Amino acid sequence: MAGDTDDPEVIGPRPKAERSIANLLADLAGETMLLIHQELALLKAELHEKFGRLGQGATALGAGALIAFSGWLVLLAAAVLGLATIVDPWLAALIIGLVVLAIGVALLLIGKSRLDARSLLPQRTLRSLREDEAWLRERLR
Repeated sequence: MAGDTDDPEVIGPRPKAERSIANLLADLAGETMLLIHQELALLKAELHEKFGRLGQGATALGAGALIAFSGWLVLLAAAVLGLATIVDPWLAALIIGLVVLAIGVALLLIGKSRLDARSLLPQRTLRSLREDEAWLRERLR
């Protein structure tokens, strides 16, 4: 039938007033699936970024621990030199040990800040999901 509005050969969207509830629900389901796929892609990208930062934090933490341990060994060597000779070489070893220890502590603090739980939350995804929820609520009214 050429005048039938349900004819599959009619091209283009019908005005909203003429669309059936089934068509509207089908459109909503399709848009919702597209939205879910986009949100999953955003989550994947954001988690990839967060886990990269987690790896950097763990690396800095490990490096900081190693350098702090090296500083501890130098401080021990300085104490041994100081007690053994009671001359200037121990003072040089003490200064080097304190510098190495300070670098290690700085790296430990950087690593700790990168491992902060709040920095690992996927903030953009959560914000986008809230916006999508509001959009879906508006569409369902």
